[in-house]
Amino acid sequence: MESIQILDAKKHVGETVQIGAWVANKRSSGKIAFLQLRDGTAYFQGIVVKSEVGEEVFQLAKNLNQETAVLVTGEIREDSRSKFGYEIGISGLEVVGESHDYPITPKEHGTDFLMDHRHLWLRSSKQHAIMQIRNEIIRATYEFFNKNGFIKIDPPILTGSAPEGTTDLFETNYFDQKAYLSQSGQLYMEAAAMAFGKVFSFGPTFRAEKSKTRRHLIEFWMIEPEMAFMHQEESLEVQEQYVAFLVQNVLDNCDYALDVLGRDREVLKKYTKLPFPRISYDDAVALLQKNGFDDIQWGDDFGSPHETFIANSFDQPVFILNYPKAIKPFYMKPHPTREDVVICADMIAPEGYGEIIGGSERAIDHEYLLEQIHAHGLDENEYSWYLDLRKYGSVPHTGFGLGLERTVTWLSGIEHVRESIPFPRLLNRIYP
Repeated sequence: MESIQILDAKKHVGETVQIGAWVANKRSSGKIAFLQLRDGTAYFQGIVVKSEVGEEVFQLAKNLNQETAVLVTGEIREDSRSKFGYEIGISGLEVVGESHDYPITPKEHGTDFLMDHRHLWLRSSKQHAIMQIRNEIIRATYEFFNKNGFIKIDPPILTGSAPEGTTDLFETNYFDQKAYLSQSGQLYMEAAAMAFGKVFSFGPTFRAEKSKTRRHLIEFWMIEPEMAFMHQEESLEVQEQYVAFLVQNVLDNCDYALDVLGRDREVLKKYTKLPFPRISYDDAVALLQKNGFDDIQWGDDFGSPHETFIANSFDQPVFILNYPKAIKPFYMKPHPTREDVVICADMIAPEGYGEIIGGSERAIDHEYLLEQIHAHGLDENEYSWYLDLRKYGSVPHTGFGLGLERTVTWLSGIEHVRESIPFPRLLNRIYP
């Protein structure tokens, strides 16, 4: 008898198999017990008929507690009524690990309670589905960049300098000097691009922002490609192709998870149509002012309501191009005909999910960068290695960073970014 995962059930219809699972819920009706089971790949139903298994096994099934671990033996059958599409007619049942007084019962619980029990909340069907979508985005990311000639490079997590200043960084002692948890691997990826041409990183980043919004985490994961001999227009094409690829792969490979989450596939399909619309920062400000956003002036950064309105005006992910120089980091390339803006773009997701990508063409003039480092109050000595990149064969290059958790939140259609990562780190929360 073969042991299988329930996700492979379609290959075993009519066969008797064994599955290791946990009891998510149960109910009984006379001489039949219905077990809602999960095995880590999907939720499915087990049917226990008293006349087929005998009194002892039937009573065992009826008395199982929530989250008891079991080995079930039985025949795989199609089940058109369930989201998963298959069930198992149980002929044998063995308890592997008992469970008593499981705290997350099938009822409404408050957010704080669920966050305190995140290590258990991950077992619920919705959280399970979100993590499946997260996993698919990660898998598709590697596929996209590998097939497009990128090499993965891992930047350090401990750094002695910061791409965007140290205001929102976690400081730590590195023996006899200061170090910081990385807020971005970008500067290191620029160095890697000068060695390998097209590179990408995927790793954790940290921001010590005292923010409680539904879009912010203290620790999150970034995908950061960098491309040598490439200008911003070419980078925008890579960005939109990458995002459309992620959406299409979620549609193709996350059917069960999308069903559990109730995500509208027709809405997601719109996000695979290229090219994505583009609007300049200047025109975005004018659009907002024309539509009653009196709080926004040229030179201001956009907040959540502004980004939501702009994105909803296009009903697709939209690029906002060329922000004011004063509100962007030191490394961005100045506009060729304007002193007040830099060559950059943010991609804003529709449906109110905000910025998912930030990117720019990088400044390549050594003296300009040195001037900007001083203007931003940064220590020239800490960036000497970065300035070296402009002394030894500097070339036009561009890159971007995609926030994994915001992308998961958007494609899953969930409300808060805290559900998009297995163990979220939030302001005043580092447990569990």
